[in-house]
Amino acid sequence: MDHTRARTIAKPDAEFPWGTAPYPVLVVDADGALVQRNEAAAVLLPHAAPGATLVDVAPAWLAAAHRTVHLFGPQGAPDADPGLSGVIGGRRFEAHPSVGDDGTVAWWLVDDTDHQLARDALHMERKRTAFLAEASSALLSTLHLGRCMDVTAQMAVECLADAALAIAPSGGRRLSVVTCLRGGVPELSQHSVDPDDVPGLGEALRGFPPVPARWIDPSTAPQWLVPEGFGAVGSIVITPLPGHGVPAGALVLLRRAKTDSFSDEEEVFARLFAARAGAALSAARLYAEQTALTEVLMRELLPPALHQVAGVDFAGRYRPSADHERIGGDFYDVHPATEGEASLVALGDVCGKGLEAAVLTGKVRSTLHALLPLADDHQRMLSLLNTALLNSHHARFATLVLASAVLRGNEVDLKLTSAGHPPPLIIRGDGTVEEADTRGTLVGAIPEVSARTAAVTLAPGECCVLYTDGITEARGGPMGDVMFGDERLKRALSACAGMTAEGIVDHVQMLAAQWLGDRRHDDMAVVVIAAPRTHHLTAVNGHTRGRFTG
Repeated sequence: MDHTRARTIAKPDAEFPWGTAPYPVLVVDADGALVQRNEAAAVLLPHAAPGATLVDVAPAWLAAAHRTVHLFGPQGAPDADPGLSGVIGGRRFEAHPSVGDDGTVAWWLVDDTDHQLARDALHMERKRTAFLAEASSALLSTLHLGRCMDVTAQMAVECLADAALAIAPSGGRRLSVVTCLRGGVPELSQHSVDPDDVPGLGEALRGFPPVPARWIDPSTAPQWLVPEGFGAVGSIVITPLPGHGVPAGALVLLRRAKTDSFSDEEEVFARLFAARAGAALSAARLYAEQTALTEVLMRELLPPALHQVAGVDFAGRYRPSADHERIGGDFYDVHPATEGEASLVALGDVCGKGLEAAVLTGKVRSTLHALLPLADDHQRMLSLLNTALLNSHHARFATLVLASAVLRGNEVDLKLTSAGHPPPLIIRGDGTVEEADTRGTLVGAIPEVSARTAAVTLAPGECCVLYTDGITEARGGPMGDVMFGDERLKRALSACAGMTAEGIVDHVQMLAAQWLGDRRHDDMAVVVIAAPRTHHLTAVNGHTRGRFTG
């Protein structure tokens, strides 16, 4: 209470005597007896006649306020609430005291009902605005569809209802429903029901405008719609959860029989909340669909796990340019052949990074797979691949190397063809590293491509290493901006003589990672083709783990 304002209002003067004031005025002495009243006070408090005790003819809050003012003055006790407002006859009044020299107190009663209603409405509007802001933040903080459904139901019972059901749209008769009671936790359930059996629910799931709560008979609510232990339903609101162009579901709000029914303002507020929840659910559902689609496509684009094929050992590793990505512009494939025929290995590097490069990578891989009947003729395969890329809408090119590997006795015969790609490296048994004599033009850039194929034979234990330039062009080292380089790679591979194919790819990837540190890098891929060793020394009968020897 602003007491300065109270004294200003309450102070009578000669030009405005309290007896003719438009406000009800009561004059009470120090003992609490009514001394005088004006006509407005007589209308408001008919029993408040002079001589009556204030406590007998006025509300308790006014009598208590008089005692406080009499004892401590208009300012009230230092640690007490003077309580200078209350209800009289169903309306709210402010009581403004004016203390006279003789100890009497003139109480001016000002009707504050309309102002209080306005303040209450403003407070409620601020509260609802804050709730909607909190709801938007909570709903948009997750793209997990199930979590978003839980938050929708849980927040609805905080401010709107005694129980809430968030219902997901369904193409059939099986509904996914998240139910939450006030003070409880959301629970997911499945119901094989027809939503059209509930008035307004089928329409809401199809995105039609809500049915007013007064049109819904709570007694028609089916058993699955009412949470266990909820009791008698007093009122129901069903409103759609509007999504981005398509319905995101429906929100069902229930209040118990002993709770006030939904007002028109509350129904409007429920729709405002539903609009925010629907947008969040729509975004979460779209994200879930895209994630599932990406996962399906990703399985086809990821490099395969390599192992021994037709007696030849294969191993490979791939590291995308960004740690949060799983695919990029580098790729490798091994296409097994029947016994006695050559298996085809393809390793390449598509111009660019990320998803766009990965899409073209998929096109290159699928085209090569379709050209497998021509695997013995690398030049023919590259020419047809080049034509396919030139006829696509992609303005990108690729480099790659093809390797045909076949086991003949204890040795592996290789045909190696580079198309604008770093030539493969051969690790001999004595640690010598040779560069395969193959060169060619990249594919997807010019109408005609040409390439030179090299024939290489691997003795038992020897290896052929195919790699992308993401390894040799990795910048790092002690100085921070030095390329790993071809010579450093050759020296590293020289130390790998006698190692398994798996061991070599792990060693190369480890060295590249150490050289880079946490710096940015291009996609990196490496494949090793190895001729199996001819003897396996073991502890007992050749069946336990041991070491290989040439």
